[in-house]
Amino acid sequence: MQSLKNNISNRLDKINLLGVNITRASQAEVRARIQEFLDGRRQHVIVTPNPEIILQAIDRDEELWYILNHADLALADGVALKFAAWFYGKNIKRITGADLTVDILKSAQARKYKVAVFNRQRGLSGAEEIKSALNKKFPELKVYVQAVEQPPQTERQHSDEMLSVAPGVTSSMTVLARSDGRLDFRDVNQFAPDIVFCALGSPGQEKFIYYNLPKIPSARLGMSIGGSFDFLTGKARRAPKLLRRIGLEWFWRLANQPKRVKRIYRATVIFPFRFFVFFFILRWFYRSNVACLLYKKVQAADGKASYKILIVERVGDRGHWQLPQGGTGGESLSVAGARELSEELNTRNFKPMAVFENLFKYKFDARLDKDGLKTSYQPMKNQRGYKGQKQSLFIAEFVGTDGEIMVNLWEHSAWRWVKAKKLVESLHPVRREAAKIFMEKFWEAVSSLSLRA
Repeated sequence: MQSLKNNISNRLDKINLLGVNITRASQAEVRARIQEFLDGRRQHVIVTPNPEIILQAIDRDEELWYILNHADLALADGVALKFAAWFYGKNIKRITGADLTVDILKSAQARKYKVAVFNRQRGLSGAEEIKSALNKKFPELKVYVQAVEQPPQTERQHSDEMLSVAPGVTSSMTVLARSDGRLDFRDVNQFAPDIVFCALGSPGQEKFIYYNLPKIPSARLGMSIGGSFDFLTGKARRAPKLLRRIGLEWFWRLANQPKRVKRIYRATVIFPFRFFVFFFILRWFYRSNVACLLYKKVQAADGKASYKILIVERVGDRGHWQLPQGGTGGESLSVAGARELSEELNTRNFKPMAVFENLFKYKFDARLDKDGLKTSYQPMKNQRGYKGQKQSLFIAEFVGTDGEIMVNLWEHSAWRWVKAKKLVESLHPVRREAAKIFMEKFWEAVSSLSLRA
């Protein structure tokens, strides 16, 4: 999306909290920026991360993490984020999705902007209820509301038009967000909205906006808003202003919606604990990481076997080739390595062959300063909070076909096979020192396997 690289949002200061960049701006600055968005021709995205959304992004959904970090505005919707920013000596304004939605609707009515709403089919507020509430509160506003049916939950679903993501990470809402098969945009495009709201709940709403806003060319602003319209329809009540002002809105929600206790616990207990560990403890430790060396045998004309190794190009850093890799997350090297390969390449057609523990160690800051490793993925370093990484090696043989390999847009921009003897020189300079060690272990493993055969 073109909006991801515009200069407008770049003028606003940001603070990174557990790996998610939060916009630091006053309400007046946000309103002015939104007006700039609507006065322009490009499409822009607004997200309102709360502690629960951030935890989901960094723990279970890297696709959501990518989308949050590539939004034009990421506004803090949670008092815990405000407290976390204080540890950096920064202050961020809490701008809730509910408040901003009303501000945008008022502006839309005054400036004759058209508004489209995508709402969950069986949500708390129905499409007609939302439309009726908006017509009552904003009688001159032109609004279009479309109900979106959520398909049954499955571990993984496929579509001709969707981009593959990791098993166990993709929800049915992700599939819905990516596939035109269940959605018809003809009516909304005939309506030609200027603003699109999505109320499907996270992470479906963020993914819906990211993938589908380009399919509505008239729209210049897309925003995920959660249950904001439930307040307008009267199906939900907001906490009194005093509780909101002193950061106790969560207590009001717990008292009125006890079923939300798990979500509130994550926001008020788990998030502060994770931030405490991140800020005070992790900086003294190295993160356990596994590099994945996936190879395939190639039979030459003379009958001799040679080897090729798969490498991937980092997203946002053209020419930065590396081996697939990721954190172990407390898993064994065999389990973590297999998971990383299946997540990053979207295939399970490989045979684990060998693992080698703790082969290489490096500090994050030293590598960034020395090699100028400045990419769109740099926030991942901040997310983990560690001093650096200690890398182990997972070696596997690819037994599938090249056509089934698909990289994720939020991780890599391309992949290719290189001759084993050319691997080191094919990688980014910052990767070569470790690669030399990995290749020694690779030849050692290959030799051992050949002798066994």
